[in-house]
Amino acid sequence: MKKVDLKAIDWKAIVKEYFIITLGLILVAVGIEYFYAPNNLAAGGISGLGIVVNHFIPFLTPSVFCFFVNIALFILAFFLIGGDFGIKTLYGTYGLIFIMWVIEKFLNPVALTNDLMLASIFGPAIIAFGMAIAFNANASTGGTDIIAKLLNKYTTFNIGISLAIIDILVTVAAAIVFGVDTGFYAFLCVILNGFLIDKFIAIFNKTKQVTVISDKNDEISKFIIETLDRKCTYFKGSSANSGESKEIIYAIVKQKELNKLKDFIDKIDEKAFITIGQVDEVRGSGFPKLEGI
Repeated sequence: MKKVDLKAIDWKAIVKEYFIITLGLILVAVGIEYFYAPNNLAAGGISGLGIVVNHFIPFLTPSVFCFFVNIALFILAFFLIGGDFGIKTLYGTYGLIFIMWVIEKFLNPVALTNDLMLASIFGPAIIAFGMAIAFNANASTGGTDIIAKLLNKYTTFNIGISLAIIDILVTVAAAIVFGVDTGFYAFLCVILNGFLIDKFIAIFNKTKQVTVISDKNDEISKFIIETLDRKCTYFKGSSANSGESKEIIYAIVKQKELNKLKDFIDKIDEKAFITIGQVDEVRGSGFPKLEGI
């Protein structure tokens, strides 16, 4: 067995990462307990199903329901799909359940608004923001994600379609139990939540492509590599006016890094030619792939 060097582990980075995940989970729990549950908005997922079940079994709160259902799902998935969940998925799943339980047990949650339209707007916004924070750290809240993976393995449905089917079934159950109007609002929550998660993740990972033509290429590339900890590429080019050969720097940087790069270039070469463009998605070295579920 390979020995783990505990001294080599960046504990500060790990604590920071799990603090951020926890912040995201708190937002998700607040959205469920103060917007969804009090207004019977069973907006998909295991928590949504828990809201429906709680209507018939009052002592079985959404957090308790999620706890037992997720245990069953993890056991089932362990035998059927290998149980490759990861620590963050377990932490995200049961961290959320624990926070929901604390709110239910000690904070006596009530609806922050009884207006279903307002609840269907602010609830998904808060939950989507929290989930985007967790997803951005490659954490997951488990639940229907596991069911979707099971459906994906044993049917022809992909994970996205599987999640949609599960959410639709839960909102149909909400419509039957709480009325058609409430069911429609729950379905609106599902749509807004999915849309907003993608938008928030895009904001968190906003990146720019930068091209630079300068006489100070060595200094600029060194700054990109050593200070920003990014990679860059040289392209060969030539001026159409003078025919002079030029090397063009190409790099992908985060939004917050872009300002540092511009300030540095302005200091060493005011005549540098810079173009900046929006990038929709980046994968590869220095830009981790988001697992999401």
